Amino acid sequence: MKYSKIEWTESTWNPVTGCDKISPGCKFCYAESFAKRLQGMGVEKYANGFKLTLQPESLNDPFKYKKSRVFFVNSMSDLFHKDIPVEYIRRVFKVMNENPQHVFQILTKRANILRYYDSEGWLDWSHNIWMGVSVENQTFTGRIDLLRQTKAKVKFLSCEPLIGALPGLNLHGIDWVIVGGESGRNPREMKPEWAEDIKEQCVNAGVAFFFKQWGGRNKKKAGRMLGGKTWSQMPSDYIGL
Repeated sequence: MKYSKIEWTESTWNPVTGCDKISPGCKFCYAESFAKRLQGMGVEKYANGFKLTLQPESLNDPFKYKKSRVFFVNSMSDLFHKDIPVEYIRRVFKVMNENPQHVFQILTKRANILRYYDSEGWLDWSHNIWMGVSVENQTFTGRIDLLRQTKAKVKFLSCEPLIGALPGLNLHGIDWVIVGGESGRNPREMKPEWAEDIKEQCVNAGVAFFFKQWGGRNKKKAGRMLGGKTWSQMPSDYIGL
């Protein structure tokens, strides 16, 4: 576990590593590149590179921190990957349930699996677990409906990398929206009007809006100002960590 440079969280916790690509937003996956680099450096946890790997030795890491932290869960994987046993996911949830001093942010592209596990009553949603889905363009807005059907206390969207317009979003029951452009060597374009439109939809719906980055080949230079302002809103249920 370590402090993170991701603007909307504080730390990362990876009880699973590795994944595979299922939609266009995965094309230039940062986690894949990072995992392969760590593998090349001889980091034991990444001996399998980006192959899906359970990391049970990391399960109890949150217990080491008594002071409140915000954790992005599985920044290097997807907790609802089809090959992760549901019993293991329940073990991850149990750790989160038993650490109410922390906030745990989970993000998935596999909203169908999330919805199924939730409908079966296998997921224990304590107040400190935030559940999000990735929505990179209009094709994947159906993930929002599946998220909305879950019992998660805080629900959010990550529109990053935003690679298409998202007009007319149904934000009912959504607490938070993150928007960001793609970074890296060959980033796809995020048009300013796409980000502005989502921001306006959030303002009109009373939903917290967080603009993470413009992205591009020089993320730092591009910055994260939108319309001359830095947008770093958090959900109303944010407990001030």
